[in-house]
Amino acid sequence: MKLKIKGFLDLSLTDWDGKTTCVVFTPGCPFRCPYCYNRDLVLEPWKLEDIPLERILAFLRENGWGLDGVVITGGEPTIWPGLPELCSALKEEGLLVKLDTNGTNPDMLEGLLSSGLVDYVAMDIKAPLVPEKYSLACGVDAGPFLAEVERSIDILLGGPVDYEFRTTVVPTIHGPGDVRAICTRIRGCERYVIQAFKPLGPTIDPRFTDMRTFTGEELRAFMKEAEEVLGPGRVLLRA
Repeated sequence: MKLKIKGFLDLSLTDWDGKTTCVVFTPGCPFRCPYCYNRDLVLEPWKLEDIPLERILAFLRENGWGLDGVVITGGEPTIWPGLPELCSALKEEGLLVKLDTNGTNPDMLEGLLSSGLVDYVAMDIKAPLVPEKYSLACGVDAGPFLAEVERSIDILLGGPVDYEFRTTVVPTIHGPGDVRAICTRIRGCERYVIQAFKPLGPTIDPRFTDMRTFTGEELRAFMKEAEEVLGPGRVLLRA
């Protein structure tokens, strides 16, 4: 299988709302988001153990009765040609599959959806879709990626599966008007999630490891921006 697995969490109650899951972590990512706390997965994946898929499948066959599904996250899973094979193997175990993605590989995303290999997609929209803003949020020159991100947005907006768009709001990167700009692009979406940045480990840019989080008042202001564009009932805050 042309895909590496570098992490496995056997139980999660927080990675898919309303579902009990396990989580598979794939390495590598085209972005270098400065606030990302999956640092080793992105920068030094060779330091992490390779986890054979068969080991995970064996766990699921023994313990999967208590799970609703599997979350595939990273890193960025869609960089791996073997992602469809992984999804297919998990579906064969009778489990739902959720994909976390940054939207930089719309061809892979479209193929997974058209093949029925994914049941839910959570797509990160890092910032307003302009090069300067997106580059600041993703830590690389975002210009070459924006067309792919835009296409992935449109695939989900018109696609056959449930999804959410989400933005992790981070001090020094996001400010007033940013969430409004994002929501204007995704108007009509089913669900938009504002996630409060909270470092859970060493970040890609060390300055963010001890960065403050937004206050409740600041987060409510972001929510208000989103609701003014998308309407009530479509915006969720994960603090």
